[in-house]
Amino acid sequence: MSSQFPMLNFQFPEWAREALPWALAAFGVGFAGATSIHAVLYKRDPRSAVSWLSLMWLVPVLGPVLYLLFGINRIERKALSLRRRRHRIETVQPTLICTEDELRERLGPGHEGLVSLARVGERLLERPLLEGNRIEFYVNGEEAYPAMLAAIDSAERSVTLQVYIFDYDEVGARFADAIGRAVARGCQVRVLLDGVGAYRTLGDSLAAFRKGGAPAAVFLPLRLPIPPRTFHLRNHRKLMVVDGRIGFTGGMNIRKANLVSSGAKILEQDVHFRLEGPVVEHIQEAFVDDWAFQTHEVLLGEPWFLPAQARGPVNARGVPFDPGEKLDTLRTLLAAAVTQARRSIRLVTPYFLPEAALVSAINVAAMRGVEVDVLIPEKTDHSIVDWAMESMFWQFADSGCRIWKTPPPFDHTKLLVVDEAWSFFGSANVDPRSLRLNFEFNVEAFDGELGSRLARLIDGKRERSRRVRAEEVRTKPFPARLRNGVARLFTPYL
Repeated sequence: MSSQFPMLNFQFPEWAREALPWALAAFGVGFAGATSIHAVLYKRDPRSAVSWLSLMWLVPVLGPVLYLLFGINRIERKALSLRRRRHRIETVQPTLICTEDELRERLGPGHEGLVSLARVGERLLERPLLEGNRIEFYVNGEEAYPAMLAAIDSAERSVTLQVYIFDYDEVGARFADAIGRAVARGCQVRVLLDGVGAYRTLGDSLAAFRKGGAPAAVFLPLRLPIPPRTFHLRNHRKLMVVDGRIGFTGGMNIRKANLVSSGAKILEQDVHFRLEGPVVEHIQEAFVDDWAFQTHEVLLGEPWFLPAQARGPVNARGVPFDPGEKLDTLRTLLAAAVTQARRSIRLVTPYFLPEAALVSAINVAAMRGVEVDVLIPEKTDHSIVDWAMESMFWQFADSGCRIWKTPPPFDHTKLLVVDEAWSFFGSANVDPRSLRLNFEFNVEAFDGELGSRLARLIDGKRERSRRVRAEEVRTKPFPARLRNGVARLFTPYL
C-alpha cells in the first residue's frame, strides 16, 4: 500500500510540527489586531467598537471572521462607491439669498433659535437659504394629482419626473398620458423610476412612457440573483419640475392607493407640496444629479434651468440626502430643529424609529416645556415596524412628549413643524433607512403663515387620533414586550 501511495506516509518535519502552534497563534494575533484596528478607526459608536473588540480577542479567529462578515458597514462603502460615480452638477450661483438679518426681520421677535437653525442648514448643505418662494400643499391624491397633471399639461419647455413607487394603474396611466402630450407639444421630458419601488409594474410603466416618446430610466435596477444591498440605497425621492419654474415634492408616490376615497384595497393618506421660486432649482439639481448618475446625460441650462424669479414670501432651502457623503445631514438637522424649539414641535411620520441622540433631544425639549406631539399610524404597512416602534414608547413615557396614533387609512405623511414657523417636509421618514441608507429630498421652509397652516393640519389629525398613555406602555403583557424588543433589534434595517 505504501509503495502505491507514497504521499500517505508523508510526515511534517519535527521543526515544522513544533512551529505550527506558534504560527497559528501569530496568525490569530495578527488577524485580531488587523480587524481591531479597523473597528477602532471606523466604528462610530464606542460601545459597538468595544463589543467587537471583546469578541475578536476572546474568540480567536472566529471573532475576527464574524466582524468581517457582519461588523463592516458595506452599505456605506457601497454608497461611497456610488457617490464617486455620480456627476457633480455645476449650476448658476443663486442671487435671491436670504441673509440672517432679513430672516430675523421676517420671522419677528422670539425666533432667534430658528435663525440659528438656518445657520446650521447652511453649514451642513453648503448652500444658502433662498428668499422669494411660494409654497402650497395638497392633502391626498384627490388634491395633489389634479394639480400635478395640470402643471404637466401647462408645460411649454420641459418636464422632469422622479418617483419611488409608480404603479401603472389608472393613476399612473393618467400621468403617462400627460407626459406623452407634453412630448407631443415639443417639451423636453425625462422620467426616472426607482428599481425597487416601481418594480411591480416597471415593464408596463417604462413601455408607456417610451411609447409616448419620453426617455425613461431606472435608478439602480434589480439584478438577479438579488444581493442583500439591493434593498438599501434606494432612491426614495419624489420630485417633479415643470419648465424649471414649478416644482412638486413631498412624500406622495404615484398610484391609486393615494386616492383615499377610491375604496382601493390599499389606501394611504399623504401630503404633497407645490413650490415656485428659486428653491425649485434645488429640486431640479437633485433630479439632474440622479439622472446623470444613471444615464450619464448631464442636463444643464435651458430648458431645465431658468433664471430665478421671486414668487412669494417664503424663505426655503432644498435638503438633498445622499448616503454616499455627509451621512449625518438629516440626523443633524432634525436634532438641531428639536433643540432650537421654544414653544412647539409637531411631528408626523409613518415610521418613528429615532436614534438615541434624537430621542434625547426630543425628551429634553419636552422637559424644557416645549409642547411635543408625535403622530404615527395606528397600524403601518409592516407589522415588524409597528412592534419596533412600540418598543421605544417607554423612552418617552416620563418626559411629557405626547405620542398619538392616527386612525386608518395608513398615514404616510412626513412633516415636522417647529414653533409654527419652521416647516420640514419631503420624502424622509424618521428611521435609519431614510436617515442613512436611502437617497432622500426634503425642504426646510421659514415662514409663519405656512407653518401655522401646517400646524392646523397636524392638529386636525391629532384630534382624530388616540394618545398612547404611559400606563399602556408599562402594563403591556410580557410576550408583547418581548416580541417588540426583538423587533427593535432589527431597527437598523427597517
